[in-house]
Amino acid sequence: MAQVSGSCSQGSAPNSASSSVGPEQIQHLLHVCKEAKKTAYCPYSHFPVGAALLTGDGKIFSGCNVENACFPLGVCAERTAIQKAISEGYRNFRAMAIASDSEEEFIVPCGACRQVMREFGRNWDVYMTKPNGTYMFKTLEELLPLSFGPEGLKKL
Repeated sequence: MAQVSGSCSQGSAPNSASSSVGPEQIQHLLHVCKEAKKTAYCPYSHFPVGAALLTGDGKIFSGCNVENACFPLGVCAERTAIQKAISEGYRNFRAMAIASDSEEEFIVPCGACRQVMREFGRNWDVYMTKPNGTYMFKTLEELLPLSFGPEGLKKL
């Protein structure tokens, strides 16, 4: 897949045959992840992150990072959104958008989040944003190449 940057206000969409996310859905995901960032609990890192997860049937679940004084117990925004969706019975996901306050770089999912996302497929669209409205598009397979997933356990 090609990397695509676009302006949120212009509604730029990836030029990808595998992308099942339309321009309006992309814009909505970008808005929801920015709103979710506002509810982040990050008193230690002061690095709020918001995520918006699009299910196969078009429902959106949001999530934010939630830190803990015992640092390993914190959870990322991406995993919060996934856990919310799973707890509501959803297992089929198409896309995720992620927002932070980082002006210099696009926010990308950490390795743990990439692996949790991979549990539910390889063909996700991932929209990584900056506060100025630009975003970068990658597939999960591009972010986590040569990955291990549930089908790998069937070979054991």
